[in-house]
Amino acid sequence: MTDDHTTRAAALLAEHRESIDRLDAILVYTLAERFKHTQSVGRLKAQHDLPPSDPSREARQIARLEDLATRADLDPEFAKKFLNFIIAEVIQHHQKHQS
Repeated sequence: MTDDHTTRAAALLAEHRESIDRLDAILVYTLAERFKHTQSVGRLKAQHDLPPSDPSREARQIARLEDLATRADLDPEFAKKFLNFIIAEVIQHHQKHQS
């Protein structure tokens, strides 16, 4: 009986891990696509002498992501930290374009 439970648990664990691996791939490709667009934004800002950061937009995006996270049953503080990390990376890239 224990072997049946252990075997079933191992199979469920493998299924969850396969799903996690697929979702990780989706996240990586999604982030890559997002950064392609933010690189274009950075070049556009540099060409038109616009500041690398837009605090008003960043605040709206954080509020929007917190709302999405809440609706998706994800910790909004985690979502906020994640977006802040992404924003910091984007601003750094935009600053490089300004140089």
